[in-house]
Amino acid sequence: QVQVTESGGGSVQAGGSLTLSCTVSGGTWKTYAMGWFRQAPGKEREFVAAIDLNGDNTAYADDVKGRFTISRDSTKIMVYLQMNSLKPEDTAVYYCAKDRGSAITRRARGYDAWGQGTQVTVFS
Repeated sequence: QVQVTESGGGSVQAGGSLTLSCTVSGGTWKTYAMGWFRQAPGKEREFVAAIDLNGDNTAYADDVKGRFTISRDSTKIMVYLQMNSLKPEDTAVYYCAKDRGSAITRRARGYDAWGQGTQVTVFS
């Protein structure tokens, strides 16, 4: 069974940076795209970024484009989300997820394994 685990959350001042990491174990997950989502208090879970199987293609939500970078290492074991120029509105629980397929999906329904989430708090 595939298990997804995030790490790297924390508190940071606006304008600062954080890097989230995601590890996936079990199953044949290395053949799948991966994504990051976030959920702020009182809001629905929203797409943040995704990367395809080989890391050749990425996608970002409009409000993080140019500030966040998703990547995966050559072994495809680790997936990262580098977050720069953080804003208070980036405060949320961030979730890593395994896509059902190898291509990028922006919809949460396209993912079938989720981590428990890691809290990111940006204070002004």
